[in-house]
Amino acid sequence: MTKTSPSSLPTASGPAFNTLKLPPAMLGNLQQLGYLSMTLIQAESLPITLTGKDLIAQAKTGSGKTAAFGLPLLTKLNPRHLGVQAMVLCPTRELADQVTQELRRLARYMHNIKILTLVGGSTMRPQRESLGFGAHIVVGTPGRIMDHIERGSLELNAINTLVLDEADRMLDMGFYDYIAFVVKRCPQARQTMMFSATYPEGVTRLARQFMHQPQEVKLAEQHDDTKIRQHFYEVRHESRLPAVAALLKHYRPVSTLAFCNTKQQCRDLLDVLHAEGIHALTLNGDMEQRERDQVLIQFANRSCSVLVATDVAARGLDIAQLEAVINVDVTPDPEVHIHRIGRTGRADAEGSAFNLVSPAEMNRIGNIAKLMGIEPEWEDLGTLQREHNAPLIPPMVTLQILGGRKEKIRPGDVLGALTGEAGYTREQVGKITVTDMSTYVAVTRDIAREAVKRLNAGKVKGKSVKVRALED
Repeated sequence: MTKTSPSSLPTASGPAFNTLKLPPAMLGNLQQLGYLSMTLIQAESLPITLTGKDLIAQAKTGSGKTAAFGLPLLTKLNPRHLGVQAMVLCPTRELADQVTQELRRLARYMHNIKILTLVGGSTMRPQRESLGFGAHIVVGTPGRIMDHIERGSLELNAINTLVLDEADRMLDMGFYDYIAFVVKRCPQARQTMMFSATYPEGVTRLARQFMHQPQEVKLAEQHDDTKIRQHFYEVRHESRLPAVAALLKHYRPVSTLAFCNTKQQCRDLLDVLHAEGIHALTLNGDMEQRERDQVLIQFANRSCSVLVATDVAARGLDIAQLEAVINVDVTPDPEVHIHRIGRTGRADAEGSAFNLVSPAEMNRIGNIAKLMGIEPEWEDLGTLQREHNAPLIPPMVTLQILGGRKEKIRPGDVLGALTGEAGYTREQVGKITVTDMSTYVAVTRDIAREAVKRLNAGKVKGKSVKVRALED
């Protein structure tokens, strides 16, 4: 079952908490905290989760999601049993700290509830000692939770609630195997709640593997057309591909997703962009998974300016900070068009969608305009400034380190090597992705060549490594 709600920011105008079957003491505490009405995510999810059902919810930070999973978690807690009954996995120590503080506020009406934060960046010993005294709830990052399980300091046999918070971000950071390790050691008879701002392929995979008939709450907030400006251009069919290059050279977006209707069109566009000095990569269904992963990592790392793909190849793809979408061909399905342009203008960012339309495709634009309730704004390609002929160069370069999860490399190890011995700042280092066999790290273009040399000459996690830059 999928529940869809209209676009909205969290407000105090939702249903009151006292419409739910919550303990009087909990309702009293919520009133004291000023929680009078539910936010959108709370109103949609709590009627499901309070019955003990598994949940996948689309929600971002600031939407009230901690209370959305915190209240059902607390209703099942037995304060008299000093064993870990609930666990929340978070991508970062900062989020884990925020969640812990909020859960403590929500649990104020209960006596002697012990909530522990287990995150990296601090020594294990105090955490192990705290666990030795017992805890009801643990909130932590996947790597540190896994460490405690392996060392025998964290027992999970009493877990009745498991929460995966910001699941998409944890997957982005390369934590899939860590999450799988932790979840497999929890009792099967439990409630699992997963919260994710986006729905990449990995989130679906997690749900299939570890959840029992999950209900879905998907808030339709990412297609806010006030954040996406659509541009429409009439072109002859044979002029499409040069038009893409002209748009990129004029507007110079850092990150663009270009949609074609066929694989051949993708290949032809790639040739044109390379000839124009534009750093572009393509996705297609014939690629091996390893090749596909490398392309997606480079694009997500902002070390590739343009990703050219068909709808099939881009399925499940969700990239943060995507400035522009170009519809090189108009899709015959208006719903697909909405999905395409909804890849940009996410969260608080604005985005642009450029549509190249041949005379034969005008009826398709009519159907799209009718569905979206818009009046297309037609523009003239001839007005684009032609003096921007400098190559479109991405700001980052992705480095591949041979060695990944199997060598127990973690994102922190790579960051430490770059900011420690290599001497770079955190601001010069971008996303770090750890796979089974390789680790990928984005660095600013100005340090890329030197960073390769320094990493090859130094060590990661006490071992020498082989490093290369992924560039054409």
